[in-house]
Amino acid sequence: MTDTEIWRLSATDLAARIKAGEISAEDSVSAAIQRMQTVNPALNAVVGDCSAEALEQARALDKTRRDGAPIGPLHGVPVTIKVNVDQKGHATTNGVTALKDLIAPGDAPIVANLQKAGAVVIGRTNTPEFSFRADTDNPLHGRTHNPWGKHISPGGSSGGAGAAVMAGIGALAHGNDIGGSLRFPAAANGAVTVKPGLGRVPAWNPSQTVERGMLAQSMSVQGLITRSAEDLHLSMPTMIASDPRDPFHVPLPWRGEPVDGPIKVAFTKNTFGYDLHPEVEAALDAARAALEDAGYHFEEVEPPDVFDCGRTGYRALMGEVWTLMKGDIDAYGSQTVRDIFEVYFQEFPPFLDTELVQMMAKRSHYARRWSLFLEDYPLVLTPFLPQPFFKPDRDTEGAPGVHEVLGCAVYSYAMNFIGLPSACVPARLANLPKGPQPISVQIVARRWREDIAVDAAAAIEARVGRMCEELWNRMA
Repeated sequence: MTDTEIWRLSATDLAARIKAGEISAEDSVSAAIQRMQTVNPALNAVVGDCSAEALEQARALDKTRRDGAPIGPLHGVPVTIKVNVDQKGHATTNGVTALKDLIAPGDAPIVANLQKAGAVVIGRTNTPEFSFRADTDNPLHGRTHNPWGKHISPGGSSGGAGAAVMAGIGALAHGNDIGGSLRFPAAANGAVTVKPGLGRVPAWNPSQTVERGMLAQSMSVQGLITRSAEDLHLSMPTMIASDPRDPFHVPLPWRGEPVDGPIKVAFTKNTFGYDLHPEVEAALDAARAALEDAGYHFEEVEPPDVFDCGRTGYRALMGEVWTLMKGDIDAYGSQTVRDIFEVYFQEFPPFLDTELVQMMAKRSHYARRWSLFLEDYPLVLTPFLPQPFFKPDRDTEGAPGVHEVLGCAVYSYAMNFIGLPSACVPARLANLPKGPQPISVQIVARRWREDIAVDAAAAIEARVGRMCEELWNRMA
């Protein structure tokens, strides 16, 4: 196969062909690096080049295979790592200029688990300052562009990851999500992801000097952005391998018990007063039709109050940010990010002091209501955003901009607050006046059942097709 053909392969196909001896790990990694060198200058998705060590690792993996040693499930699969997670010997910048020389003394669990499975890190991807925007730009690394065009933000905070994997830079892209930072980039770029539930994927940075706040610990998760749902089934079992450095990791297998009978799906188009764009409604209808044809049973029923849960959760998170992070944001952030946070605090008035503790306690109330609801409906199909994805820098345009970018995204951060898994998958390609863009839907699942959310995403993808194919035709 040529390099041009190899970089197009899914992680699943790539791993299978390497295992069969059809291509080598070096072929796989070389093709991804060549693609990175070709398209990244226009995208600025990868801001740390790991090519030299990646090729060295790939050659070592090929020798391992020739010597007859066992190989991992991701043997030779090229991946990218977001710059807010520790990779030994590389700077964990978090998009902040003051952290440009913070060199990681060791690998985070996510990096260690991927490498143990044979994955090869080819680069480190961009994130906004403090990884706290739904768009990706910062004074240290610059702006990341969406491969669909500059009319769409690449999303954030894992915007570099989403743009990279959809452009063909690596078959898998690591990201993380505290309020939507896996799902926003997946939706913006037409990729597939699942935000794991609380405790599913071990997390910790060896470079950190203090522990994160309790809401940051309970709302933030590590995950992957991929071009196809099947790649999540391949790679997520590697991601959830235990690591003693995360004492709250939950050691459960990827696949749970089969759900009896046709899976019941609760379906809602409720956007809580925000306008539902016709293209988003069409994407929801397309996703429903695909799942019904695949044997899922639908009921139009309202889940527990997403708006109240989401707004309460994000106001609580802003209270924690105000208490623990505001000093660093003011000291080390750019004027742009300081201004954005001022508007965040207006959009989501922070709970503080006693009220913050009370709202953190109320999290269990929301989670319990959802757990009871999901006993009857193992999956819930919802909008992700009520409108097509926004333009770059929309969140710098004061209160209206932040409201469009984050204020209306209650389906996103509500799931972080209560720790439920939720997949995001494109269900439609919209041809809008400003240009083409994918439209995604969200699939919420029972606690610990990321696998059935990914199954549903795969069923939608089987009908709609992989969005990357259309993108590559347009990029050619």
